Amino acid sequence: MTPFWDMLNRIEQSDVMALLENTSAEKVRPLIGRPRLSEADLALLLSKGATPLLEEMAQQARRITQARFGNAVSLYAPLYVSNKCSGTCPYCGFKKTQKIKRRTLSIDEVEAEGEVLSRSGIQHVLLVTGDCPGKGVEFLCEAARRLKKRFPSVTVEIPPLDEADYRALTECGVDGVTLYQETYDKALYDELHRGSPKDNYMYRLDALSRAGAAGMRKLNLGVLWGLSDWRYDAFRLALHARFLEKNHWRSQILLGMPRLHNVPGDFTIPCKVSDRDFVHIIVTMRLFLHDAGIVVSTREKPGFRDNLLAIGATQFSAGSKTEPGGYSAAERQSGAQFEIDDQRSPKAVEADLARLGYDPVFKDWDRGFIS
Repeated sequence: MTPFWDMLNRIEQSDVMALLENTSAEKVRPLIGRPRLSEADLALLLSKGATPLLEEMAQQARRITQARFGNAVSLYAPLYVSNKCSGTCPYCGFKKTQKIKRRTLSIDEVEAEGEVLSRSGIQHVLLVTGDCPGKGVEFLCEAARRLKKRFPSVTVEIPPLDEADYRALTECGVDGVTLYQETYDKALYDELHRGSPKDNYMYRLDALSRAGAAGMRKLNLGVLWGLSDWRYDAFRLALHARFLEKNHWRSQILLGMPRLHNVPGDFTIPCKVSDRDFVHIIVTMRLFLHDAGIVVSTREKPGFRDNLLAIGATQFSAGSKTEPGGYSAAERQSGAQFEIDDQRSPKAVEADLARLGYDPVFKDWDRGFIS
Protein backbone atom coordinates (compact mmCIF):
# COMPACT_ATOMS: atom_id res chain seq x y z
CA MET A 1 0.00 0.00 0.00
CA THR A 2 1.16 3.55 -0.70
CA PRO A 3 1.20 6.18 2.08
CA PHE A 4 -1.45 8.21 0.25
CA TRP A 5 -3.69 5.14 -0.16
CA ASP A 6 -3.31 4.45 3.55
CA MET A 7 -4.42 8.01 4.24
CA LEU A 8 -7.47 7.65 1.99
CA ASN A 9 -8.46 4.43 3.71
CA ARG A 10 -8.64 6.25 7.03
CA ILE A 11 -11.44 8.43 5.67
CA GLU A 12 -14.93 6.99 6.10
CA GLN A 13 -16.17 6.86 2.50
CA SER A 14 -19.85 6.68 3.39
CA ASP A 15 -19.55 9.96 5.30
CA VAL A 16 -17.86 11.61 2.32
CA MET A 17 -20.52 10.40 -0.11
CA ALA A 18 -23.25 11.67 2.20
CA LEU A 19 -21.67 15.14 2.23
CA LEU A 20 -21.24 15.13 -1.56
CA GLU A 21 -24.86 14.18 -2.19
CA ASN A 22 -26.97 15.75 0.54
CA THR A 23 -25.49 19.08 1.64
CA SER A 24 -27.46 22.33 1.67
CA ALA A 25 -26.17 25.71 0.49
CA GLU A 26 -26.52 27.04 4.04
CA LYS A 27 -23.81 24.66 5.20
CA VAL A 28 -21.51 25.58 2.33
CA ARG A 29 -21.60 29.40 2.38
CA PRO A 30 -19.57 29.88 5.61
CA LEU A 31 -16.72 27.84 4.10
CA ILE A 32 -16.09 30.01 1.05
CA GLY A 33 -13.84 32.53 2.77
CA ARG A 34 -12.24 30.14 5.24
CA PRO A 35 -8.41 30.32 4.92
CA ARG A 36 -7.76 26.62 5.55
CA LEU A 37 -10.26 23.93 4.61
CA SER A 38 -10.60 20.44 6.08
CA GLU A 39 -11.41 17.22 4.24
CA ALA A 40 -15.07 17.57 5.28
CA ASP A 41 -15.08 21.19 4.04
CA LEU A 42 -13.72 20.00 0.69
CA ALA A 43 -16.56 17.51 0.33
CA LEU A 44 -19.11 20.21 1.14
CA LEU A 45 -17.69 22.58 -1.48
CA LEU A 46 -17.86 19.82 -4.11
CA SER A 47 -21.40 18.87 -3.15
CA LYS A 48 -24.61 19.40 -5.07
CA GLY A 49 -25.62 21.87 -2.38
CA ALA A 50 -22.74 24.15 -3.40
CA THR A 51 -24.01 24.55 -6.96
CA PRO A 52 -26.15 27.67 -6.25
CA LEU A 53 -23.05 29.31 -4.74
CA LEU A 54 -20.73 28.91 -7.71
CA GLU A 55 -20.59 32.66 -8.39
CA GLU A 56 -19.55 33.39 -4.80
CA MET A 57 -17.00 30.58 -4.93
CA ALA A 58 -15.64 31.88 -8.23
CA GLN A 59 -15.19 35.40 -6.83
CA GLN A 60 -13.21 34.03 -3.88
CA ALA A 61 -11.18 31.79 -6.21
CA ARG A 62 -10.33 34.87 -8.28
CA ARG A 63 -9.14 36.76 -5.20
CA ILE A 64 -6.92 33.87 -4.12
CA THR A 65 -5.47 33.45 -7.62
CA GLN A 66 -4.69 37.17 -7.85
CA ALA A 67 -3.01 37.13 -4.45
CA ARG A 68 -0.87 34.06 -5.22
CA PHE A 69 -0.17 34.40 -8.95
CA GLY A 70 -1.06 37.95 -9.96
CA ASN A 71 -1.84 38.18 -13.68
CA ALA A 72 0.90 35.76 -14.77
CA VAL A 73 -0.02 32.86 -17.08
CA SER A 74 2.72 30.34 -17.88
CA LEU A 75 2.80 28.89 -21.40
CA TYR A 76 4.20 25.57 -22.58
CA ALA A 77 3.84 23.06 -25.42
CA PRO A 78 3.89 19.25 -25.57
CA LEU A 79 6.42 17.48 -27.80
CA TYR A 80 5.25 13.97 -28.66
CA VAL A 81 8.17 11.56 -29.01
CA SER A 82 6.15 8.47 -29.95
CA ASN A 83 2.58 7.32 -30.51
CA LYS A 84 3.51 3.64 -30.30
CA CYS A 85 1.61 2.15 -27.39
CA SER A 86 0.85 -1.32 -26.06
CA GLY A 87 -1.89 0.07 -23.84
CA THR A 88 -5.54 -0.91 -24.07
CA CYS A 89 -7.01 2.30 -22.59
CA PRO A 90 -10.35 2.56 -24.46
CA TYR A 91 -10.50 6.36 -24.23
CA CYS A 92 -7.10 7.02 -25.86
CA GLY A 93 -6.26 7.63 -29.51
CA PHE A 94 -2.93 5.83 -29.03
CA LYS A 95 -4.41 2.50 -27.81
CA LYS A 96 -2.90 -0.47 -29.59
CA THR A 97 -6.15 -1.40 -31.35
CA GLN A 98 -6.53 2.09 -32.85
CA LYS A 99 -5.84 2.12 -36.59
CA ILE A 100 -3.39 5.01 -36.88
CA LYS A 101 -0.01 5.53 -38.46
CA ARG A 102 2.62 4.92 -35.78
CA ARG A 103 5.88 6.81 -35.48
CA THR A 104 8.72 7.17 -33.01
CA LEU A 105 11.09 10.10 -33.37
CA SER A 106 14.84 9.72 -33.36
CA ILE A 107 16.96 11.92 -31.11
CA ASP A 108 17.76 14.15 -34.08
CA GLU A 109 14.06 14.43 -34.92
CA VAL A 110 13.25 15.37 -31.32
CA GLU A 111 15.86 18.10 -31.54
CA ALA A 112 14.41 19.32 -34.85
CA GLU A 113 10.93 19.50 -33.33
CA GLY A 114 12.41 21.47 -30.43
CA GLU A 115 14.03 23.91 -32.82
CA VAL A 116 10.68 24.67 -34.48
CA LEU A 117 8.99 25.07 -31.09
CA SER A 118 11.68 27.40 -29.79
CA ARG A 119 11.22 29.68 -32.83
CA SER A 120 7.54 30.01 -31.88
CA GLY A 121 8.57 31.52 -28.54
CA ILE A 122 7.90 28.45 -26.37
CA GLN A 123 10.50 27.94 -23.62
CA HIS A 124 8.88 25.13 -21.62
CA VAL A 125 8.52 21.83 -23.46
CA LEU A 126 6.72 18.70 -22.21
CA LEU A 127 8.07 15.41 -23.64
CA VAL A 128 5.23 12.90 -24.15
CA THR A 129 5.44 9.18 -24.98
CA GLY A 130 2.94 6.35 -25.23
CA ASP A 131 2.94 3.30 -22.95
CA CYS A 132 5.34 1.20 -24.98
CA PRO A 133 8.76 -0.34 -24.28
CA GLY A 134 11.58 0.90 -26.49
CA LYS A 135 12.22 4.53 -25.61
CA GLY A 136 13.55 4.29 -22.10
CA VAL A 137 15.23 6.56 -19.62
CA GLU A 138 18.54 6.75 -21.53
CA PHE A 139 16.74 8.03 -24.64
CA LEU A 140 14.79 10.58 -22.61
CA CYS A 141 17.96 11.73 -20.85
CA GLU A 142 19.68 12.35 -24.19
CA ALA A 143 16.57 14.13 -25.51
CA ALA A 144 16.51 16.33 -22.41
CA ARG A 145 20.21 17.17 -22.71
CA ARG A 146 19.71 18.33 -26.28
CA LEU A 147 16.52 20.25 -25.58
CA LYS A 148 18.06 22.04 -22.60
CA LYS A 149 20.21 23.95 -25.11
CA ARG A 150 17.05 25.80 -26.15
CA PHE A 151 14.52 25.37 -23.33
CA PRO A 152 14.97 26.51 -19.72
CA SER A 153 12.30 23.98 -18.67
CA VAL A 154 11.96 20.39 -19.91
CA THR A 155 9.32 18.19 -18.28
CA VAL A 156 7.99 14.73 -19.11
CA GLU A 157 4.64 12.96 -19.38
CA ILE A 158 5.66 9.31 -19.49
CA PRO A 159 4.69 5.98 -17.84
CA PRO A 160 5.52 5.78 -14.10
CA LEU A 161 9.12 4.99 -13.14
CA ASP A 162 11.14 3.88 -10.15
CA GLU A 163 12.76 6.58 -8.03
CA ALA A 164 16.23 5.84 -9.44
CA ASP A 165 15.00 6.46 -12.99
CA TYR A 166 13.34 9.73 -11.98
CA ARG A 167 16.61 10.73 -10.35
CA ALA A 168 18.49 9.99 -13.57
CA LEU A 169 16.09 12.24 -15.48
CA THR A 170 16.51 14.99 -12.89
CA GLU A 171 20.27 14.83 -13.26
CA CYS A 172 19.91 15.17 -17.05
CA GLY A 173 17.97 18.40 -16.72
CA VAL A 174 14.33 17.26 -16.53
CA ASP A 175 12.60 19.40 -13.91
CA GLY A 176 9.04 18.10 -13.82
CA VAL A 177 6.73 15.11 -14.20
CA THR A 178 3.11 15.04 -15.38
CA LEU A 179 1.22 11.87 -14.52
CA TYR A 180 -2.55 11.50 -14.46
CA GLN A 181 -4.11 8.81 -12.28
CA GLU A 182 -6.95 8.73 -14.87
CA THR A 183 -9.45 7.95 -12.09
CA TYR A 184 -9.14 7.35 -8.35
CA ASP A 185 -11.95 4.79 -8.53
CA LYS A 186 -9.76 1.70 -8.23
CA ALA A 187 -12.39 -0.77 -9.45
CA LEU A 188 -13.04 1.34 -12.55
CA TYR A 189 -9.31 1.91 -13.08
CA ASP A 190 -8.68 -1.84 -12.98
CA GLU A 191 -11.53 -2.48 -15.41
CA LEU A 192 -10.33 0.15 -17.92
CA HIS A 193 -6.70 -0.95 -17.83
CA ARG A 194 -6.93 -4.72 -17.59
CA GLY A 195 -4.16 -6.29 -19.67
CA SER A 196 -2.46 -2.92 -20.14
CA PRO A 197 1.06 -1.89 -19.07
CA LYS A 198 -0.60 0.57 -16.70
CA ASP A 199 -2.66 -2.04 -14.86
CA ASN A 200 -0.80 -1.48 -11.55
CA TYR A 201 -2.97 1.13 -9.81
CA MET A 202 -0.80 1.39 -6.69
CA TYR A 203 2.47 1.79 -8.58
CA ARG A 204 0.95 4.64 -10.57
CA LEU A 205 -0.59 6.23 -7.48
CA ASP A 206 2.79 6.49 -5.77
CA ALA A 207 4.76 7.63 -8.82
CA LEU A 208 4.70 11.37 -8.12
CA SER A 209 5.93 10.73 -4.58
CA ARG A 210 8.89 8.86 -6.10
CA ALA A 211 9.47 11.74 -8.51
CA GLY A 212 9.37 14.23 -5.64
CA ALA A 213 11.84 12.15 -3.66
CA ALA A 214 14.10 12.14 -6.74
CA GLY A 215 14.23 15.94 -6.75
CA MET A 216 11.72 16.83 -9.46
CA ARG A 217 10.84 20.51 -9.13
CA LYS A 218 7.33 20.23 -10.63
CA LEU A 219 4.76 17.53 -9.90
CA ASN A 220 1.63 17.71 -12.07
CA LEU A 221 -1.22 15.35 -11.18
CA GLY A 222 -4.76 14.97 -12.44
CA VAL A 223 -7.56 12.74 -13.67
CA LEU A 224 -9.37 12.40 -16.98
CA TRP A 225 -12.61 14.23 -16.30
CA GLY A 226 -15.42 12.16 -17.75
CA LEU A 227 -14.28 8.66 -16.80
CA SER A 228 -15.92 8.63 -13.38
CA ASP A 229 -18.15 10.70 -11.11
CA TRP A 230 -16.36 14.05 -11.03
CA ARG A 231 -17.17 14.77 -7.38
CA TYR A 232 -15.63 11.45 -6.34
CA ASP A 233 -12.47 12.04 -8.35
CA ALA A 234 -12.14 15.73 -7.45
CA PHE A 235 -12.26 14.96 -3.73
CA ARG A 236 -9.44 12.44 -3.99
CA LEU A 237 -7.40 14.53 -6.42
CA ALA A 238 -7.45 17.51 -4.05
CA LEU A 239 -6.39 15.33 -1.13
CA HIS A 240 -3.59 13.81 -3.20
CA ALA A 241 -2.33 17.29 -4.10
CA ARG A 242 -2.36 18.35 -0.45
CA PHE A 243 -0.52 15.14 0.47
CA LEU A 244 2.19 15.98 -2.09
CA GLU A 245 2.37 19.59 -0.87
CA LYS A 246 3.03 18.38 2.65
CA ASN A 247 5.45 15.57 1.88
CA HIS A 248 7.31 17.09 -1.09
CA TRP A 249 7.29 20.76 -0.19
CA ARG A 250 10.38 21.49 -2.30
CA SER A 251 8.33 20.74 -5.43
CA GLN A 252 5.71 22.92 -7.07
CA ILE A 253 2.38 21.09 -7.19
CA LEU A 254 0.22 21.51 -10.28
CA LEU A 255 -3.19 20.17 -11.22
CA GLY A 256 -3.71 19.13 -14.82
CA MET A 257 -7.32 19.47 -16.02
CA PRO A 258 -7.76 17.21 -19.08
CA ARG A 259 -11.46 16.84 -19.87
CA LEU A 260 -12.54 14.13 -22.30
CA HIS A 261 -14.05 15.53 -25.51
CA ASN A 262 -12.60 13.90 -28.61
CA VAL A 263 -12.28 10.15 -28.02
CA PRO A 264 -12.09 7.07 -30.29
CA GLY A 265 -15.36 6.29 -32.02
CA ASP A 266 -15.81 2.97 -30.24
CA PHE A 267 -15.72 4.63 -26.81
CA THR A 268 -18.55 6.55 -25.13
CA ILE A 269 -17.60 9.00 -22.38
CA PRO A 270 -19.35 7.48 -19.33
CA CYS A 271 -19.69 10.56 -17.09
CA LYS A 272 -19.54 13.68 -19.25
CA VAL A 273 -18.53 16.81 -17.34
CA SER A 274 -20.45 19.95 -18.33
CA ASP A 275 -18.85 23.40 -18.51
CA ARG A 276 -20.62 24.33 -15.29
CA ASP A 277 -19.32 21.25 -13.49
CA PHE A 278 -15.83 21.90 -14.86
CA VAL A 279 -15.96 25.41 -13.38
CA HIS A 280 -17.14 23.90 -10.09
CA ILE A 281 -14.08 21.63 -10.03
CA ILE A 282 -11.61 24.42 -10.75
CA VAL A 283 -12.95 26.93 -8.22
CA THR A 284 -13.05 24.25 -5.52
CA MET A 285 -9.44 23.29 -6.26
CA ARG A 286 -8.41 26.90 -5.89
CA LEU A 287 -10.30 27.35 -2.62
CA PHE A 288 -8.69 24.19 -1.22
CA LEU A 289 -5.19 24.54 -2.75
CA HIS A 290 -4.17 28.19 -2.78
CA ASP A 291 -0.66 27.67 -4.15
CA ALA A 292 -1.20 24.91 -6.71
CA GLY A 293 -0.80 25.73 -10.37
CA ILE A 294 -3.86 24.81 -12.46
CA VAL A 295 -3.12 23.70 -16.03
CA VAL A 296 -5.74 23.87 -18.80
CA SER A 297 -4.81 22.30 -22.13
CA THR A 298 -5.87 22.86 -25.72
CA ARG A 299 -8.61 20.24 -25.25
CA GLU A 300 -10.80 23.22 -24.29
CA LYS A 301 -12.17 25.85 -26.70
CA PRO A 302 -10.32 29.22 -26.80
CA GLY A 303 -12.98 31.47 -25.27
CA PHE A 304 -13.90 29.07 -22.50
CA ARG A 305 -10.25 28.43 -21.71
CA ASP A 306 -9.50 32.15 -21.46
CA ASN A 307 -12.44 32.62 -19.08
CA LEU A 308 -11.01 29.99 -16.73
CA LEU A 309 -8.09 32.32 -15.96
CA ALA A 310 -10.42 34.48 -13.90
CA ILE A 311 -11.26 31.62 -11.54
CA GLY A 312 -7.99 29.80 -11.01
CA ALA A 313 -6.18 28.61 -14.16
CA THR A 314 -2.51 29.62 -14.20
CA GLN A 315 -0.91 27.64 -17.03
CA PHE A 316 -1.83 27.02 -20.69
CA SER A 317 -0.46 24.85 -23.43
CA ALA A 318 -0.21 26.79 -26.68
CA GLY A 319 0.12 25.82 -30.33
CA SER A 320 -0.10 22.15 -29.36
CA LYS A 321 0.38 19.20 -31.71
CA THR A 322 -0.55 15.80 -30.29
CA GLU A 323 1.29 13.61 -32.79
CA PRO A 324 5.01 12.87 -33.23
CA GLY A 325 6.63 15.22 -35.73
CA GLY A 326 3.66 17.57 -35.72
CA TYR A 327 5.63 20.81 -35.49
CA SER A 328 8.19 20.28 -38.25
CA ALA A 329 5.96 18.51 -40.82
CA ALA A 330 3.82 20.50 -43.24
CA GLU A 331 1.15 17.79 -43.11
CA ARG A 332 0.24 15.23 -40.46
CA GLN A 333 2.39 12.13 -40.86
CA SER A 334 1.25 10.12 -37.84
CA GLY A 335 -1.79 9.57 -35.66
CA ALA A 336 -2.70 12.09 -32.94
CA GLN A 337 -3.62 11.21 -29.37
CA PHE A 338 -6.65 13.52 -29.58
CA GLU A 339 -7.89 16.43 -31.67
CA ILE A 340 -7.38 19.80 -30.04
CA ASP A 341 -10.05 22.49 -29.73
CA ASP A 342 -7.78 25.52 -29.30
CA GLN A 343 -5.84 25.91 -32.55
CA ARG A 344 -4.20 29.24 -31.69
CA SER A 345 -0.47 29.63 -32.16
CA PRO A 346 1.70 30.61 -29.17
CA LYS A 347 1.88 34.17 -30.48
CA ALA A 348 -1.90 34.34 -30.86
CA VAL A 349 -2.40 33.03 -27.31
CA GLU A 350 0.14 35.57 -26.06
CA ALA A 351 -1.68 38.42 -27.84
CA ASP A 352 -5.11 37.34 -26.58
CA LEU A 353 -3.90 37.03 -22.99
CA ALA A 354 -2.26 40.45 -23.12
CA ARG A 355 -5.48 41.96 -24.51
CA LEU A 356 -7.38 40.47 -21.57
CA GLY A 357 -4.96 42.02 -19.08
CA TYR A 358 -2.81 38.98 -18.30
CA ASP A 359 0.97 38.64 -18.40
CA PRO A 360 1.96 35.71 -20.64
CA VAL A 361 5.11 34.08 -19.23
CA PHE A 362 7.23 31.84 -21.44
CA LYS A 363 10.00 31.38 -18.87
CA ASP A 364 9.17 31.22 -15.17
CA TRP A 365 12.37 29.76 -13.76
CA ASP A 366 15.93 28.74 -14.57
CA ARG A 367 17.95 25.81 -13.22
CA GLY A 368 20.78 28.28 -12.67
CA PHE A 369 18.94 29.51 -9.59
CA ILE A 370 19.49 26.18 -7.85
CA SER A 371 22.68 24.92 -9.49
